[in-house]
Amino acid sequence: MEKQFPKIEINERYCKGCHICVEFCPTRVLAMKGFTASVINLEACIGCMQCELRCPDFAVKVTT
Repeated sequence: MEKQFPKIEINERYCKGCHICVEFCPTRVLAMKGFTASVINLEACIGCMQCELRCPDFAVKVTT
């Protein structure tokens, strides 16, 4: 059976580039690209939702 990965959406209009989501991700799924967070390694995502929970601007949404 194929592994289902969570879907991570980053609203670039809300993201202010604070790096909080990147720093709290335990598996290094996110990285900064310029002034916006970006998904770089979705296969490593464990669905902990720390990026969504810690984002002060509600720019990150994780769905499983």
